[in-house]
Amino acid sequence: MSLGSVSVSQTEENTIVKRVVMISVDGSINPSSAEYINSGIKHGCEKNAECLIIKLNTPGGLLKSTRIIVTDILESEIPVVVFVYPGGSQAASAGVFITLAGHVAAMAPGTNIGAAHPVSLQGEQDSIMNEKATNDAAAFIRTISEKRARNIQWAEDAVRKSLSITETEALKERVIDTIAISVQDLLGKIHGKEISLSIGKKVLDTKNAEVINIEMDFKQKILGMLSDPNIAYILFMIGLYGIMFELYNPGAIFPGVIGGICLITAFYALHTLPVNYAGLALIIFAVILFIAEIKVVSHGLLSIGGVISLILGSIMLIDTESTLEVIKISWQVILVIVILTTAFFIFAIAFGIKAQSLNPTTGIEGIIGEIGETISNLEPEGQIRVHGELWNAESLDGSISKGTKVKVTQVSNLKLMVRKTT
Repeated sequence: MSLGSVSVSQTEENTIVKRVVMISVDGSINPSSAEYINSGIKHGCEKNAECLIIKLNTPGGLLKSTRIIVTDILESEIPVVVFVYPGGSQAASAGVFITLAGHVAAMAPGTNIGAAHPVSLQGEQDSIMNEKATNDAAAFIRTISEKRARNIQWAEDAVRKSLSITETEALKERVIDTIAISVQDLLGKIHGKEISLSIGKKVLDTKNAEVINIEMDFKQKILGMLSDPNIAYILFMIGLYGIMFELYNPGAIFPGVIGGICLITAFYALHTLPVNYAGLALIIFAVILFIAEIKVVSHGLLSIGGVISLILGSIMLIDTESTLEVIKISWQVILVIVILTTAFFIFAIAFGIKAQSLNPTTGIEGIIGEIGETISNLEPEGQIRVHGELWNAESLDGSISKGTKVKVTQVSNLKLMVRKTT
């Protein structure tokens, strides 16, 4: 019985299906990406997976989110394989840190890895601050490379000199561990590889493993969308205008509701981004100047000030903490917002000036020049009907018979002065 029992146990063990969890990060690195990778690691632990594969294609992102991701990978209890895939993908800027942090780093043919140093919309950073940020990032990437036994010198040069290399060069320079043409090819190449984890060593058993693909959940997708500074900026502007229109037209309801929702959502989005509050203040000041232009005759000076303030505020709104970060607001989005805002307020100002130049159409002044009909003989006084209303009238042309068309020329003590129409 005991021998039979052992035999069955060994058979069951041999038929156990090995699992690999896989997630795809395609886009900028932000709080949504960090949460997605964290949940992928947790899911892999729950499924007792052989490893987690991160398919990576990113131009970079927030350094703060990158640090969170790297920490999660370094402390992971299951092996994390970072795979720059498919062909044409890149692991730039923040993607370099994540790739090097993986227990296994792999790339597909036709991919590249390296730092990206975009010029921020605010212009060049202060030299001292830039040096501090670069030194900090260089120390960070040296630590990662040393822990994973990768090329420390190249990693530092990727930060300081913005080097970028192909997959074949990366393999030659000991930046990555292997090149694979597909996920199945990768699983075959890393099979039997010994991995050092925070809880000990593990030998990967990935050959013919079942791949469990984990997609972003709804919350992570929404957070990812809101982490786009362009979306946050647009929501913020819509929110400001919605609240402003509601204040100008109390009881309209719709602009206020939409404005409130957009503004609250924008504040949540901006909370996940490195916001420059001077830029935020300049945008609000621009809106105040535009509103003042409607109320005060400044011959366009307030509008010009509003446009300049809006442009500067939009440029300064997202304050990147490092030149390695690619989070910024698109120039195209800024120009569209500025043009639409300026056009709207110019239209509002022109409409207001035109309305002020029109003759009165209501009240006593509005009745001057109107045509009425006598309902009694004017000798020279009597009554006429104008706009369906009865008025006491006095003829300036002598006697006028009943049923004659007359024109109101002036008003005196609620009495209309009229003449015959020609």
